[in-house]
Amino acid sequence: MRIAVVALGKIGLPLAVQFASKGHQVTGVDVNATTVGLVNQGVAPFPGEAHLDELLGTAVAEGRLSATTDYSAAIPDADAVVLVVPLFVDEEARPDFAWMDAATRSLAEHLSPGTLVSYETTLPVGTTRSRWKPLIEEVSGLTEGVDFHLVFSPERVLTGRVFADLRKYPKLVGGLSAEGAERAVDFYEQVLDFDERDDLPKGNGVWDLGSAEAAELAKLAETTYRDVNIGLANQFARFAETAGIDIYEVIEASNSQPFSHIHRPGIAVGGHCIPVYPRLYLWNDPEATIVSAARAANAGMPAHAVAMLEGAIGDLDGLRVAILGAAYRGGVKETAFSGVFPLAESLRSRGAHVLVHDPLYSADELEGLGFHPLALGSPVDAAIVHTDHAEYRTLVPADLPGTRALIDGRRVTDAGAWSGIIHRVIGRPA
Repeated sequence: MRIAVVALGKIGLPLAVQFASKGHQVTGVDVNATTVGLVNQGVAPFPGEAHLDELLGTAVAEGRLSATTDYSAAIPDADAVVLVVPLFVDEEARPDFAWMDAATRSLAEHLSPGTLVSYETTLPVGTTRSRWKPLIEEVSGLTEGVDFHLVFSPERVLTGRVFADLRKYPKLVGGLSAEGAERAVDFYEQVLDFDERDDLPKGNGVWDLGSAEAAELAKLAETTYRDVNIGLANQFARFAETAGIDIYEVIEASNSQPFSHIHRPGIAVGGHCIPVYPRLYLWNDPEATIVSAARAANAGMPAHAVAMLEGAIGDLDGLRVAILGAAYRGGVKETAFSGVFPLAESLRSRGAHVLVHDPLYSADELEGLGFHPLALGSPVDAAIVHTDHAEYRTLVPADLPGTRALIDGRRVTDAGAWSGIIHRVIGRPA
């Protein structure tokens, strides 16, 4: 097949490489000329994605993958177009469709009859039918269900392990017509491989959910579930701290029974997905009180960590407080909706001088994010672990000379290494 992938980001590029690895001819489209140039050299434009470097190099060298900034070089005569353009949201996670609208108009201008168009970007329920269908029809002059087919098929992968996740989880599709859904099932069966999984009711593979709306809701439901679950874990953790209970022992015990799946508490929920998609669900269903309450509980955790530090050492005014980790998740160089921002703001509101360390970011990069960078070994008065980087598992007082207290928001540090210094962990009693 001839396949076009629109947007070569942390999901789109691995998808393009995966499609090419199955023997198809793939052209990636991206507005960033630097990204396009690197891809055409067989060089990954971002680090940290397992197996991407070698698979990308092979696909480009064998002539099965190329990139362009020009839609007219990729879209015409494609058998399938897969769009993974980011949906931007504001601080309240209200959707801004500007980039997706622009990409949709550009692909529609060059769309050929017979093409399958699949959106993989997570969307509010109803967007595929009510926004993309009329926009593509208006610009292209083609009729959906007759001249082209439109489906929604959410990406369900985590950056850093995209290729493994593509094999591990069923590929969900939902069409605007039965023929479109059938085309989508056939397409994804040709471009993906699936691990054997005896635990699934239908077996692993491509699942047709019956409508685009069902597929849209499935992605919002699975991520909103995680946010709600973490919110519950965080409320359990805050209660456990006051009741002299170790919540991690409780969660382990509870989850030994097969009907309990309590997640781990933590200082923040960040990234492009979990803090955002519940808001997209609320955009459709503003009366969902459980969802909004969980989002509020999770959003309040950075301030809770600061309150723990105040309870340990008192007034923070004028103190040098280190935040360990800017990234929202350990081992991933990404700060989208990271808890580091509200954590730093909460500390500053109490008069603290905030410094930030992250092993994945240079001092210049941290300054670019609005932080004063910290080098380990520099003196501080206190510290809060925000990110579960592997490097922090071996953290010792000599890394933070002068520190009076360490608040561990991710349960990664060794309490035994902090003898003589106040060491607190979210979810554990003082």
